[in-house]
Amino acid sequence: MNAHVTAVSSNGEYSFTKPNRESITLLTGLGVEGDVHAGVTVKHRSRVAQDPTQPNLRQVHLMHEELFAEVGEDGFEVAPGELGENITTRGIDLLGLPTGTLLRIGDAVLEVTGLRNPCVQIDHFQDGLLKQVVGRDEAGNIVRKAGIMSVVREGGVVRPGDPIEVELPSEPHRPLERV
Repeated sequence: MNAHVTAVSSNGEYSFTKPNRESITLLTGLGVEGDVHAGVTVKHRSRVAQDPTQPNLRQVHLMHEELFAEVGEDGFEVAPGELGENITTRGIDLLGLPTGTLLRIGDAVLEVTGLRNPCVQIDHFQDGLLKQVVGRDEAGNIVRKAGIMSVVREGGVVRPGDPIEVELPSEPHRPLERV
């Protein structure tokens, strides 16, 4: 299966979910045009409270659509944009990518910065869902499944159906950490 975009979403207001769009425009060094999380410095409220001068490593949030089927097996119904992602994907192991991977999507290029660190807002959306997207492996390590974060290296328009090309960074690869 070829990696591709299944949905794009953005929201100009602080809200957990993001409405689906026909397309989104990614702005170099900023994020999604018109999205509340776009900017050079952090926009996520808890991170702004810690240090509003931090660089924004969370400009664009990508999530794999396969997660929706996985949580659906436990009775949760989730659709693209409902967990706050900007780009919903299919056919790519987002969580397995190393830090610094370049993703060519539509006219844009994103650089993967790390894992989304899911918060309690997910349980406000659907009670019990947080435990589905954050857990522990056999060794007791935390496993985060709620997508990855990225920054925009080259701006452009992204639409559902756009293919995703992966360019891995030079080795040694660094595994994704929460950002």
